[in-house]
Amino acid sequence: MQCGFSPALAVLIATLSFFALSVPAFGAAAGDSVAKAKQEAESKGYIFVANRDEILAKAKKEGRLRAVTGLSTSAIKPMVEAFKKKYPFIDTYVEEIEGTDAYQRFLLELKSGTSKGWDTTYLPYDNYKAFLPYQMKIDIFGMVSAGTLNFHPRMVDPINRNTVAVNTIPSVAIYNRKLISEDKVPTKWEDFLKPEFKGRKFIADVRPGSVAALVPAWGLEKTMDFGRKLAAQEPVWLPGGTKCITATQAGEFALCLAVQFSSIKRAQAKDAAGVLGYRFVEPVPIRVVSRIDGVLSMAEHPMAALLWFEFQASPEGQKVLEDYGPFQASIFTAGSAVERETRGKKLSEVDWEQLGKMDEWEAKVVDAYGFPKAK
Repeated sequence: MQCGFSPALAVLIATLSFFALSVPAFGAAAGDSVAKAKQEAESKGYIFVANRDEILAKAKKEGRLRAVTGLSTSAIKPMVEAFKKKYPFIDTYVEEIEGTDAYQRFLLELKSGTSKGWDTTYLPYDNYKAFLPYQMKIDIFGMVSAGTLNFHPRMVDPINRNTVAVNTIPSVAIYNRKLISEDKVPTKWEDFLKPEFKGRKFIADVRPGSVAALVPAWGLEKTMDFGRKLAAQEPVWLPGGTKCITATQAGEFALCLAVQFSSIKRAQAKDAAGVLGYRFVEPVPIRVVSRIDGVLSMAEHPMAALLWFEFQASPEGQKVLEDYGPFQASIFTAGSAVERETRGKKLSEVDWEQLGKMDEWEAKVVDAYGFPKAK
């Protein structure tokens, strides 16, 4: 009887031997990479936790979380309940902050050192730079890159590295179905400049955020030129999307330039007559960075805060944002309303790199408008 290996068996043994030898090598390489990332982060003054088990252990020891959030009121309770179900060892309290006055008041408290007991804060996108100095230097972006935390990479600021944004806000035109036919509703922004829309024929928000968000696609000069021509159309200027939606639904005007997608979806849910319609006008102004959160430098429970942010980015957290936000899940979450409805469309994306420029762009658009006053 001849003893030996068949050619196929020999190949199999060789292959298994290769992987047996290679896996430790790959593991060592990954470990070296994480160690290097940690060393680099710490050399720049950042906190870097290389191991997820360490985050969990520290969060258990902390045992508490006190968060200021930009989450809508309707989403806070289900988000906290789902978070506590996953992390029952964290005593969690979350409070909403909303409105420019509230943001400015909280910022003054941070500057004076009188704001105590909070672990996280909401950073308004139009005042992002002012809030940044009060955030703990935790290398969230580095830990995501290393696999210690689980976020879509574009949800984390790659420049400052310590803030996250887990939802997305596109702007849409809205219209009253009884006053204008769908085929007359603009499909591109230049359509608002047509003669038939001149002279108080549509509403525009006096706040220029949606128009300023066209700069990534158009450039500043074209956007300002559009702003000047838009003002020459003599729209009715109203302060805020809520008032624009209310006036459109009431039949006061047929058309509104732009409101937040989630706002019109909420309004449609209460629109028994079904008169409200919306359209994604291209290029779609979209803040892929919206509702930004950071861990405060004075936080007593920073690891619990990291788990709170990560949970909101998870499938469970994104479902809460979709269902109770509502429609505020990220464009980076497959199947979200924003992802579905913008699929295949040309976008004008305000991402982390553009975020710090929005103040300047909005000021330029206001200049182009000629400082319209709310009526």
